[in-house]
Amino acid sequence: MGQQLEMKTKERESRTNTFNILVSDTMSKEGLQPLLESPLVECVQKNVNELDQLDQFDALLVRSATTVTEELLLKMPNLKIVARAGVGVDNIDLDAATKHGVVVINAPDGNTISTAEHTFAMMSSLLRKIPQANASIKEGLWNRNKYQGSELRLKTLGIIGFGRIGSQIAQRAKAFEMKLIVFDPFLTKDRAEKLGVELGSVEEVLAAADIITVHTPLTKETKGLLGMKNIAKTKPGVFLINCARGGIIDEQALKHYLHTGHVAGAALDVFVEEPATDRELLDFENVIATPHIAASTKEAQLNVASQVAEEVLQFLQGAPATNSINLPTLSKEVYEKVKPYYQLTKKMGNILSQVMRTPVQEINVHYSGQVADSETTITTRSLLAGFLQPRVDAAVNDVNASFIAKERDISFGEKHVSDSYGYANLIHAVVKGEDRSFSIQGTYVKEYGPRIVNMNGFSVDFVPEGHILYIQHNDKPGVIGKMGGLLAEHEVNIATMQVGRQEAGGQAIMLVTVDKLVDQAVLEGLQKIEEIQFVETIEC
Repeated sequence: MGQQLEMKTKERESRTNTFNILVSDTMSKEGLQPLLESPLVECVQKNVNELDQLDQFDALLVRSATTVTEELLLKMPNLKIVARAGVGVDNIDLDAATKHGVVVINAPDGNTISTAEHTFAMMSSLLRKIPQANASIKEGLWNRNKYQGSELRLKTLGIIGFGRIGSQIAQRAKAFEMKLIVFDPFLTKDRAEKLGVELGSVEEVLAAADIITVHTPLTKETKGLLGMKNIAKTKPGVFLINCARGGIIDEQALKHYLHTGHVAGAALDVFVEEPATDRELLDFENVIATPHIAASTKEAQLNVASQVAEEVLQFLQGAPATNSINLPTLSKEVYEKVKPYYQLTKKMGNILSQVMRTPVQEINVHYSGQVADSETTITTRSLLAGFLQPRVDAAVNDVNASFIAKERDISFGEKHVSDSYGYANLIHAVVKGEDRSFSIQGTYVKEYGPRIVNMNGFSVDFVPEGHILYIQHNDKPGVIGKMGGLLAEHEVNIATMQVGRQEAGGQAIMLVTVDKLVDQAVLEGLQKIEEIQFVETIEC
C-alpha cells in the first residue's frame, strides 16, 4: 500500500504541468487529435452529467447537447476555458462564465464551406426539381416532361449579406457563369469592384435577381426582411433560398406568394420553429427543405473540433484566445477597472451601427480624462464589436472584431486627447462612410452609469437603454407636438425625451425613449411630417 501511494505521489508530481480536459459531447476523434496526442493533456471523453468529480478539469469542450450553467461552473472551480465546437453559444451562460473568469470560445469558420456548398446544392436542386424528380422515379413513375428545370447559367443571383458565406457562394456562382448583385451594409464600392460583384441596395437586389439567397444574422432589421412588401418587389417567378436563420423570410408571406405563383419556388434549411411543423408550407410541391443541416458535414464537424482543440491547447499554454466570445484574457483587477467603459463602448458601437446604415470605411475612437489611463485597447475593440455584430453573419467578439473589420476594409484606430470638455472621462467615436459620417460621445458617471452626451454634434444626455427614436428635424414650433400626436395615435407611450439643437431655428434632434418597439407604420408616419428629415430606431 505504501509503495502504491508513493508511486501515485510521484506520478502526480511528474504531471504538475499537465491539463485535464473534459469532452462532454460527441466530437470527431480526428479533430480532437491535437488534445489526444499532446503529452500536456489528460483528456476524458464522457458526458458531464455522468461525472461526480468535476473540480479537476481545466477545460470543457461541448457541442449543443451540454448546457453550461452557473451551477455547473460552480462545480468546476479550476475551469479556465469552455470551447463550443460550432458557432452558436446559446447553451452556454456567457455572463456566468465571465463572472467566474472562464473564457468561452467557438469555431466561427468551421462550417463556412459546408453552408456555402449546401446553399448552392439547394439552389441547383430547386431550379432542376431534383428532389421532386427523385421522389417520382422512386414511386415507379417516369415523368420527364413534368420536371423540366432551368439552368443557372446567365441567371442573376442576388445575395443579401456578403460575409464569409456570401462571398464563398459568389465564387461558386461565377464558375456557373451567373450574374451577381449583392447587398451588404458594410460593403463599399471599391471592395465590391475588387471582388467582382455588383453592389446594390436591398431594393435593387430584389428587382434584379432571378434567385435570392439570404446570409445575414437574425436581427430586428433582418427579421421578416423578405416579407409581404419586399417579396412584392421581386421579379415574378423568383426563387428564394434561406440557409441562414429562420425568420429572415417571413413564412406566412412566402406561403401567400407561393399560392399566387409570384414565387416560383423556395429552398429552406432553417425555420422559425424547429423542428419544422408547418405542413402547409412544406407541402408545396415547389418547396424543398432540409432539417437545418447546412453545417452538418463530416468535414465541418472535423474542422470545428480541430479548431477548438488546437485553440484550447494553445490557450492553456498561455497563448491568447483568438475566438473568445466573452471578455478574453484580462486579469480580474484590470477587468473591474475597465468594465464600466467596456459596457459603454459596446453600447456606443451598437448605436452607431443602427444610425449609420451605409457602408463604412473608417472608425476612430478618442479617449480623454480618467478613461485614457485604463486599458483602452479592449474598449476600442468592444466598440468595434458592438458596431459589427448587428451586420455580420458570424459571431463577433472583442478579439476577432479587428480581424473582421480588416476583412471588410474598415480601418480603425484610437487616440488619447487632452480635452475632455469638462467631463471626468469622455469617449468620442467617429464613423466615416463613403458619403457621410456620424459621431457619438459617451461618459461614465459612477452614480448614474453610462450616458450618451453628444450625438453627431448635438448635445444630449440620455441613458442608452430601451427603445429609442432618433429624429433629425428643423427647429420649428409644433414639431414635438406633431410627433407626440402621431405616437399617441399608434398607442406608443413616451418614457423620456431629449432635445438638442445647435442654434435656434436650425437643425435639431430628438431622442425619444418609448415603451415598445415601434412598427414601420409609425416610422413612415413620422417621415411624412414636413419638418422631420430623418428617423431611425435604436435598440439598446
